[in-house]
Amino acid sequence: MAKSKRATVDRRGFLKGAAAGAAATAVGTVVPGNTAQAQEQVAQRNATAQPNSATLAADTGVRPVVSSRIVEKPGSDFMVDVLKTLDLEYVAANPGSTFEGLHESLINYGDNKMPELLTCCHEESAVAMAHGYAKIEGKPMMALIHGTIGLQHASMAIYNAYADRVPIYMVVGDHADGAERNAGVQSLHSAQDMGGLVRDYVKWDDQPYSLGHFAESAVRAYNIARTPPMGPTLITMNAELQLHPNTQPGLRIPKLSRTSPPQGDSAAVAEAARMLVNAERPLVMTERTARTPEGMKLMVELAETLQAPVSSSERMDFPNRHPMAGTGWANYDPDVILNIEVNDVSNTARAARERNAKTISISSIDLSHKANIQEFGHYSEVDLDIGADGEATLPALIEQCRKLITPDRKRAMQERGAKLSAAHKAARQQNIQLASVGWDASPVSLNRLCAELWPQIKDLDWSLVSWQGFISQWPGKLWNFDKHYQYIGGQGAGGMGYGAPAAVGAALANKKHGRFSLSIQTDGDLNYAPGVLWTAAHHRIPLLTVMHNNRGYHQEVMFIEQAASIRNRGAERAHIGTKLWDPDINYARMAQAYGMEGFGPITNPSELAPTFKKAIELVRKGEPVMIDVVTQPR
Repeated sequence: MAKSKRATVDRRGFLKGAAAGAAATAVGTVVPGNTAQAQEQVAQRNATAQPNSATLAADTGVRPVVSSRIVEKPGSDFMVDVLKTLDLEYVAANPGSTFEGLHESLINYGDNKMPELLTCCHEESAVAMAHGYAKIEGKPMMALIHGTIGLQHASMAIYNAYADRVPIYMVVGDHADGAERNAGVQSLHSAQDMGGLVRDYVKWDDQPYSLGHFAESAVRAYNIARTPPMGPTLITMNAELQLHPNTQPGLRIPKLSRTSPPQGDSAAVAEAARMLVNAERPLVMTERTARTPEGMKLMVELAETLQAPVSSSERMDFPNRHPMAGTGWANYDPDVILNIEVNDVSNTARAARERNAKTISISSIDLSHKANIQEFGHYSEVDLDIGADGEATLPALIEQCRKLITPDRKRAMQERGAKLSAAHKAARQQNIQLASVGWDASPVSLNRLCAELWPQIKDLDWSLVSWQGFISQWPGKLWNFDKHYQYIGGQGAGGMGYGAPAAVGAALANKKHGRFSLSIQTDGDLNYAPGVLWTAAHHRIPLLTVMHNNRGYHQEVMFIEQAASIRNRGAERAHIGTKLWDPDINYARMAQAYGMEGFGPITNPSELAPTFKKAIELVRKGEPVMIDVVTQPR
């Protein structure tokens, strides 16, 4: 990672040594012999009253330095010792004074290794980077967050990760002791119950009051985050514990003991197998089953055992070109539907009841529900509900199915499989034909954009680190997804501002494996926190970002058009409050301003292929690159 030698100033405005600094500022510096400069400096001093140390203290919340005491063993050094036992490779942070003690210990005492600090321009980006990283690497990345205002900035990204069942390890600073903290900023950025700001959408949080308590809670938080259903955890870290000397002898760091994911009850799994084997038209639906590459292999094994179609709507649970991928042939009305780690089964269950079909749910989600946020959706009236981790339960389910398959059932399954394979092949051919629609259009069609990308990346070890929902699923229709890390899915809670930083975090995880990361990035999403482009450039994170620049929030455009139609009004004004034009945003120049290579804007589709080739070569050399493509709305 790149290392900067430039001095930095904390954005929170904490000016250490304010009293001495005020005196130096008041005196100023006059270059001998430079009369004009001297006169200008005198004029400036006369025009603006210089603050004294008391004024600076009031403005910044920092008391004048009264001692040069050296703290030999700060508590934050021990905190680093604890964190180094947790397999945390990176810590993403936007600098803040409530964690300055730990920050200094991480980069000096901890040598900026395991974890290595990543400089972010916004707390939301720091957490979203950890979100994308975890979906590739399968383990948490740490996000270090400033008190109150920083945690509020991060809250949207935390909620996305919570709804997406993704583990993130978060530490937030707090000046907890009212007798020590200053008035002004230090009080504004502290809280009696810091975790209460986001408790509705973290899996677990704690506020330790001693270093021994920190060690125990830090290890516990890591384990809870990784135990299904996974989610973000938060430790509130008092500034006093960081900054005071460690005077507690014999502190011990607990050994991390991982909790095995819960498996389904054997009798319930046997009943599920019986229902599936006896079904004439079974269907498997999955959202977040494959926590590891092994999970994806098990999904394939189940589909082939049952010769049943698999609809994988989120992340990489199933290869898209497998003959069993999809929802079956035309008018394939399933009589038994197996839902594995599907967040909301209510619509599926209701439709199944109307045609006397059965539904099964295997999910860990019901094992960890909160009361306020409604991300769990509607109550689902399923016929068999198994509260367990999907991936952990699959081996037993596959074994039970195999035991029940008689020669007659096997022949019937093979006949079904042949029809499903033919339907899958026909659907793929139809998608290829549809890809030619609007081939030469300008703005560029998304189908051509994705079709031109595929031949240039197909022989690379590639990973798509952006969501397909805003690009009409064209990569899934045209590309060959067959590896667990080739797709990370969407935001979780639908919160914008996720796409760009999550892609950078996922690309960071891919980097050590030598994979080629690419993102088809929406313009509206990028504008929430474009500073993450600087993080990618600064830390040399190789990522190809292709802008889906449709110059607007097109989903909202459609909502306004629909509302106008329902109310019998014209849609001519649907662009008001929804479009990003006048002036148009040049994302190639934006990337260049942040230190990345930028190409475009491209409006002529014939320019796509040669530009992709140049950009891919640069990314393979280790650089982040942006290609701005002016596109059709969807």
